Amino acid sequence: MSIPRENTMWAYALTAPFQFQRFQVPTPEAAELRDGEVLLAARAGGVCGSDLPNFRGARFPHPKDRGGWAANVPGFPMHEVAGEVLASRHPAHEVGSAVVGWASGFDGIAEFVVSDGDGLFAYDASLPATTAVMIQPLACVLYAAEQLGNIDGATVAVIGQGPIGLLFSHVLKQRGAAHVIGVDRIDRSGAAKAFLVDETVTAAADRWAAELVTEASRPNVIVEAVGHQISTLRSCMDAAAFGGQIFYFGIPDDVTYPVEMMTLLRKNLTLRSGFTIERRRVLSDAVGYLSENPDLIDTYVTDVFPVSDVQAAFDAAISPKQGQLKIAIDMA
Repeated sequence: MSIPRENTMWAYALTAPFQFQRFQVPTPEAAELRDGEVLLAARAGGVCGSDLPNFRGARFPHPKDRGGWAANVPGFPMHEVAGEVLASRHPAHEVGSAVVGWASGFDGIAEFVVSDGDGLFAYDASLPATTAVMIQPLACVLYAAEQLGNIDGATVAVIGQGPIGLLFSHVLKQRGAAHVIGVDRIDRSGAAKAFLVDETVTAAADRWAAELVTEASRPNVIVEAVGHQISTLRSCMDAAAFGGQIFYFGIPDDVTYPVEMMTLLRKNLTLRSGFTIERRRVLSDAVGYLSENPDLIDTYVTDVFPVSDVQAAFDAAISPKQGQLKIAIDMA
């Protein structure tokens, strides 16, 4: 594909909480790329849970922030992107290749995107772009799972069985967990087999935790994959076995989370968190993982919206329902 000669491109932006609008904005110029950057023709994007607070109107530390909220920033808020390289100043990316990963400016809802090449990796273009977007969240999960260390034989609970939580269930089972428990308010039993969940619990996290009355029933490892509120972290600490570890995944909505220090101390718990680094490496790992587990290709992305319906895509994402997993946006 040749670089467009037109001087404007389409992009969607939030003009108010819960409200997208389409704009014509200046097209990025290949000549303006900095070392390490790549110009993409966006082909697809994935709606991530960490995008949703911004959709609702939460503050976001964006370079083009307007008054504490990134209103009217073209392409915002989306960071999961797949596209075709139109121009590159990164040694690993060739013009014409299909790549997937991070839109580093969180501005992926646009015709063309400039991104940091260290957050992108090539994938087989025979895979539809709307499916390939799953490689980015899979990479994040693989990186987080590494931080948990050896979990052979462990009982693992994943709180939240949405798109990220189900990937955690699959990855942790493959890494040696003896028993994987998936906890969600929504009935996710239909996805349990595909994502290697041994036990599905349809309940709020606090109610599930309250029913774990013996030490033998408590998980050794708990992943908090719900996010966006504080209470589930306390439920994780209540549920964890003595000497267990908890991984808080995702971007917190609140700056400060209260932690029950006496529980943390008395149960000898380890609380972990962190964001994904070594992005090209873990994207490569995710490509390999998907090739080794091809059944995920047809099960993870359940809903695809054209970019003209980006509003409906985000509306669906903030109202999860049974049978709905990953939402992708087709930009081709």
